[in-house]
Amino acid sequence: MHLQDVTVREGGQMPGRSYGVEARTRAARALDRLGLEYVQVGFAAAGDPDATAVERAAANCDAAVVSIARAVPGDVDAALDAGADVVEVFGPLSTLHLEHTVGKTRTEMLTAMRAAVDAVHDGGAAPTLTFVDAFRTPPAVVAAAVERFGDARFVSLADTVGTATPRSTREFLDAVGETVDLSRTGVHLHDDLGCATANALVAADCGVGRADVSVASLGERAGNTALEELVVAAALDEGTDVGLDVRKLVPVCRDVLAALDESVDPRKAVLGDAVHEHESPIHVAAMLEEPSAMEPYDPARFGGTRTLVFGANTGRGGARRLLERAGRTPSDDRVERLLDRLADEGPVELDAALALARAV
Repeated sequence: MHLQDVTVREGGQMPGRSYGVEARTRAARALDRLGLEYVQVGFAAAGDPDATAVERAAANCDAAVVSIARAVPGDVDAALDAGADVVEVFGPLSTLHLEHTVGKTRTEMLTAMRAAVDAVHDGGAAPTLTFVDAFRTPPAVVAAAVERFGDARFVSLADTVGTATPRSTREFLDAVGETVDLSRTGVHLHDDLGCATANALVAADCGVGRADVSVASLGERAGNTALEELVVAAALDEGTDVGLDVRKLVPVCRDVLAALDESVDPRKAVLGDAVHEHESPIHVAAMLEEPSAMEPYDPARFGGTRTLVFGANTGRGGARRLLERAGRTPSDDRVERLLDRLADEGPVELDAALALARAV
């Protein structure tokens, strides 16, 4: 499955955000190091900082730099003028959005999108499309719309308000796939129900060719499919190849967050500081012998680290294993003395705990 990162564009739509040109460019260059094929940097028609950020990222990234554009000539011209490698034309497909966001019929919308795609071709860039609110549109209507754009590398289907579940995602994509080659479709998923990553994995299993992802799910409302969650889940599942250098995953994601001055909850899957931190006596004792006993994966595989914490909560089993690792015989007296030292000086991490074990 191909991935298109939308962190910069989607994150910039969150309330109170105003990512500048430098921040957007730094984030795009960090994402480029991961080997992403597409990086969506902004909406050039909105002017600066989006337009200049698209221009700078396109000049400095190996990834195809993407600007979104409504199906209007001015938007396409702005994206082309900014030097976007890919112009992603978007427009609504559901009756609800056609009536209440653009005031057009579906035929009028598809005609405007056709003209926009042709203009992208004429301007020398590659066109892709996103059908807004596709998941709340009858699958037969979606399939017919996709087939009108055989000259676009990907046509993404958006779960714009995050209503999809794994079951409904599979049913919808299976229905669209009865007449459409899903390998040239994409999915743009929102996490309002907490299902975006799971839905993306289902989409990959259905044969969808591309997914939009965002570092730490940054994006409006509950955000989008988390880049780091999808990459790790795909690697562990071993059935989905996303073609990235996974050893750089965590460092790159943290560089992106730093560039955009964003933070994540310590319990955030994959990226949170507490996710690979362990203090429970039973857990730590087991992990001193075999880390996989209490972890779903070795964080080092994705550029992360684990932290074992020792202190007042460390049990006798953990103290014995510390002494053994420190080359000390774990006599009952030494165990008690080490537990006293840990209670007095903890919590400490593994190296400090081993030093205490050597000293008792």
